[in-house]
Amino acid sequence: MQAVKPAVMSDAFQQKIVRLLRHRGVWGVIALLIVVRVVALVILAPTLDFNREGNAIHGSEAYDAYAQNLLASGVYGRTLGEPDAQIPPLYSYALALVYGLFGRNFIVVGAFHILLDVLSAILLIDIARRLFREQGGLWIGLLAGVFFACYPYLVFQNLTVVDTPFWITLLHLFVWLMIRLREEARFSRQAWVWSILGGLVLGIATLTRPITPPLALFVALWFLFRLSFWQSVFRLLPVALISMLCVGVWIARNWMVFGAFIPMTTTSGSNFWQGNSEWVIPVFTAGYDVQWTAPEERPSINDKEANSVFMGLATQFLSENTNLIPELLWVKFTVLWNPNITPYYNPRENEQWELDENGQLRIIQAESSITGVTNANVSYNDSPLDTIGRPLHLVYFGTLLLLATVGLFWSFRHWREASLLWFVQFSMTFMYMTFHPSTRYRSPSDPLLFILSAMVIVWAWQRWQANRRRIL
Repeated sequence: MQAVKPAVMSDAFQQKIVRLLRHRGVWGVIALLIVVRVVALVILAPTLDFNREGNAIHGSEAYDAYAQNLLASGVYGRTLGEPDAQIPPLYSYALALVYGLFGRNFIVVGAFHILLDVLSAILLIDIARRLFREQGGLWIGLLAGVFFACYPYLVFQNLTVVDTPFWITLLHLFVWLMIRLREEARFSRQAWVWSILGGLVLGIATLTRPITPPLALFVALWFLFRLSFWQSVFRLLPVALISMLCVGVWIARNWMVFGAFIPMTTTSGSNFWQGNSEWVIPVFTAGYDVQWTAPEERPSINDKEANSVFMGLATQFLSENTNLIPELLWVKFTVLWNPNITPYYNPRENEQWELDENGQLRIIQAESSITGVTNANVSYNDSPLDTIGRPLHLVYFGTLLLLATVGLFWSFRHWREASLLWFVQFSMTFMYMTFHPSTRYRSPSDPLLFILSAMVIVWAWQRWQANRRRIL
């Protein structure tokens, strides 16, 4: 009797991957991405080197603290040896692993993130190729890869201590796996592989940034555009169950630590409050970020109970100010999708904020600062990163956003495939308009947006070539 082959990637699939990776254009994108980031890492070394005396950690100091504490005590907590659940855990664990293997310095972090960006670029190229096979999908993917490789905002951000490159890779991998899963004509052993991997990646992505689940709901709708209801259920049910199992491990840990049901973090309430309070409209309108604001009477109780207090304050504000909700949503939308970097300004040391009688933001000088604001953590005020980086981003992203807007409407003729890209942006927009928007939070989905930008250029080139051949 012939032995049953294990459910692994088929020979045909492996051959396709090999052919893709042998394409000179793919290697060109990878080389460009690496060179751009290595050059940036060298030029920005004096800024990024967080071990240099007087330098701050760019990105998020919290991830560094959690990673160091994990290595020192094995306990996930901002304070050494004290468990908490203030931020999602996965990136901190990954960073701790990298620190443990290679040491704690900015070059190790940069190399780790460059590797993640290489994986993201390869996935990005193949996503476009698979979605638009008959419309020059490979060339669309290669051009989107070039846009990603040279995107100034992510070049800098992905060299800092931040979860962005980690989550970009997980987002691209999840989208790619869902495309592969929908491509399976029948629910075979290969489909099981994609379902299981999709569930694992969805769960891990959720434990990195909890904004991922709404995208999974949109993906289910996207499956129905090509498959029947039951075909979609059979493929996506394992994805849902395995992802919930992954998240369930973290929920169980939180139950043991806090004795309460905490699905993700103890700061979700404060994040919701920062996007739904009396400060949001005036602070965002003035060009600042609401992360520096807090209620007049900040909850002094433990994290778990404070989380509920913040959530209650935000809910109360919304219920008492229903007339402001349309303006609130519009302001958050413009912050999220502004072609300029938001926030525009950062608070300075010895600045205090207050709201005047008309609810407008008033900045006053005082001996004490806004909570947490020092020269160190806003040191990029008036630096080249600010004075040169902002105009560069405005031109670069603004142009690609305009092209993507054209591509959005142009892609309606291929809506059964292109709608997956729309849904990524819809889900991100929905989540960050619910909570707290900024360029940093939106940027992980920008490479997928660039597929729509590249689509316009490739299709315009194809049309020009076709017209030229007719004339000749």
